[in-house]
Amino acid sequence: MFIGYVAVAAVAAVANGWAASVDFRRAEMAVANAARAEVPPSWLLPLGVLKAAGALGLVAGVAVPLIGVAAAIGLVLFFVCAVFAHLRVGWYSTLPFPMAFLGLAVAALVLRLATAGNL
Repeated sequence: MFIGYVAVAAVAAVANGWAASVDFRRAEMAVANAARAEVPPSWLLPLGVLKAAGALGLVAGVAVPLIGVAAAIGLVLFFVCAVFAHLRVGWYSTLPFPMAFLGLAVAALVLRLATAGNL
Protein backbone atom coordinates (compact mmCIF):
# COMPACT_ATOMS: atom_id res chain seq x y z
CA MET A 1 0.00 0.00 0.00
CA PHE A 2 2.82 2.42 0.78
CA ILE A 3 4.23 1.99 -2.73
CA GLY A 4 0.75 2.76 -4.01
CA TYR A 5 0.69 6.00 -2.03
CA VAL A 6 4.12 6.98 -3.32
CA ALA A 7 3.03 6.33 -6.91
CA VAL A 8 -0.30 8.15 -6.63
CA ALA A 9 1.26 11.01 -4.65
CA ALA A 10 3.95 11.40 -7.31
CA VAL A 11 1.40 11.55 -10.14
CA ALA A 12 -0.84 13.93 -8.19
CA ALA A 13 2.14 16.11 -7.23
CA VAL A 14 3.33 16.37 -10.83
CA ALA A 15 -0.19 17.14 -12.07
CA ASN A 16 -0.78 19.80 -9.43
CA GLY A 17 2.70 21.23 -9.89
CA TRP A 18 1.99 21.62 -13.59
CA ALA A 19 -1.41 23.20 -12.89
CA ALA A 20 0.20 25.60 -10.40
CA SER A 21 2.83 26.61 -12.94
CA VAL A 22 0.10 27.37 -15.47
CA ASP A 23 -1.57 29.62 -12.90
CA PHE A 24 1.71 31.30 -11.92
CA ARG A 25 2.54 32.05 -15.56
CA ARG A 26 -0.99 33.30 -16.14
CA ALA A 27 -1.04 31.18 -19.26
CA GLU A 28 -3.75 32.00 -21.77
CA MET A 29 -5.46 28.71 -20.95
CA ALA A 30 -5.60 29.51 -17.21
CA VAL A 31 -6.93 33.02 -17.78
CA ALA A 32 -9.57 31.77 -20.24
CA ASN A 33 -10.65 28.94 -17.93
CA ALA A 34 -10.90 31.31 -14.96
CA ALA A 35 -13.02 33.70 -17.01
CA ARG A 36 -15.30 30.89 -18.17
CA ALA A 37 -15.75 29.70 -14.56
CA GLU A 38 -16.35 33.30 -13.46
CA VAL A 39 -13.26 33.29 -11.26
CA PRO A 40 -11.48 36.65 -11.10
CA PRO A 41 -8.03 36.60 -12.76
CA SER A 42 -6.57 38.00 -9.54
CA TRP A 43 -7.28 34.62 -7.94
CA LEU A 44 -4.87 32.75 -10.22
CA LEU A 45 -1.84 33.35 -8.00
CA PRO A 46 -3.54 32.23 -4.74
CA LEU A 47 -5.07 29.21 -6.50
CA GLY A 48 -1.65 28.31 -7.89
CA VAL A 49 -0.14 28.61 -4.42
CA LEU A 50 -2.75 26.19 -3.06
CA LYS A 51 -2.05 23.67 -5.81
CA ALA A 52 1.71 23.97 -5.31
CA ALA A 53 1.36 23.60 -1.54
CA GLY A 54 -0.76 20.49 -2.06
CA ALA A 55 1.81 19.02 -4.42
CA LEU A 56 4.68 19.68 -2.02
CA GLY A 57 2.64 18.33 0.88
CA LEU A 58 1.95 15.07 -0.91
CA VAL A 59 5.66 14.61 -1.53
CA ALA A 60 6.50 15.50 2.08
CA GLY A 61 3.81 13.04 3.12
CA VAL A 62 6.07 10.20 2.06
CA ALA A 63 8.23 10.96 5.10
CA VAL A 64 5.68 12.65 7.40
CA PRO A 65 2.26 10.98 7.15
CA LEU A 66 0.35 13.82 8.82
CA ILE A 67 1.56 16.30 6.19
CA GLY A 68 0.48 13.93 3.42
CA VAL A 69 -2.97 13.55 4.95
CA ALA A 70 -3.35 17.31 5.39
CA ALA A 71 -2.20 17.98 1.82
CA ALA A 72 -4.56 15.37 0.38
CA ILE A 73 -7.49 16.75 2.38
CA GLY A 74 -6.67 20.24 1.16
CA LEU A 75 -6.55 19.09 -2.46
CA VAL A 76 -9.81 17.16 -2.09
CA LEU A 77 -11.51 20.29 -0.77
CA PHE A 78 -9.91 22.43 -3.49
CA PHE A 79 -11.11 20.20 -6.31
CA VAL A 80 -14.59 19.70 -4.84
CA CYS A 81 -14.85 23.49 -5.03
CA ALA A 82 -13.50 23.42 -8.60
CA VAL A 83 -16.15 20.88 -9.61
CA PHE A 84 -18.86 23.05 -8.07
CA ALA A 85 -17.46 26.13 -9.83
CA HIS A 86 -17.82 24.32 -13.15
CA LEU A 87 -21.33 23.13 -12.30
CA ARG A 88 -22.36 26.61 -11.11
CA VAL A 89 -21.71 28.10 -14.54
CA GLY A 90 -22.99 25.06 -16.46
CA TRP A 91 -19.57 24.21 -17.89
CA TYR A 92 -20.10 20.46 -18.09
CA SER A 93 -17.78 19.69 -20.99
CA THR A 94 -14.67 20.28 -18.88
CA LEU A 95 -15.81 18.48 -15.72
CA PRO A 96 -13.50 15.51 -16.41
CA PHE A 97 -10.46 17.69 -15.69
CA PRO A 98 -11.23 18.78 -12.12
CA MET A 99 -12.77 15.36 -11.52
CA ALA A 100 -9.49 13.68 -12.51
CA PHE A 101 -7.53 15.90 -10.12
CA LEU A 102 -10.14 15.19 -7.44
CA GLY A 103 -9.80 11.46 -8.04
CA LEU A 104 -6.03 11.65 -7.61
CA ALA A 105 -6.42 13.61 -4.38
CA VAL A 106 -8.98 11.15 -3.00
CA ALA A 107 -6.76 8.20 -3.93
CA ALA A 108 -3.76 9.84 -2.26
CA LEU A 109 -5.81 10.51 0.87
CA VAL A 110 -7.17 6.96 1.09
CA LEU A 111 -3.76 5.39 0.50
CA ARG A 112 -1.98 7.70 2.95
CA LEU A 113 -4.59 6.96 5.62
CA ALA A 114 -4.29 3.23 4.93
CA THR A 115 -0.52 3.31 5.39
CA ALA A 116 -0.11 6.03 8.01
CA GLY A 117 -0.36 3.83 11.09
CA ASN A 118 -0.50 6.09 14.11
CA LEU A 119 -0.47 9.62 12.76
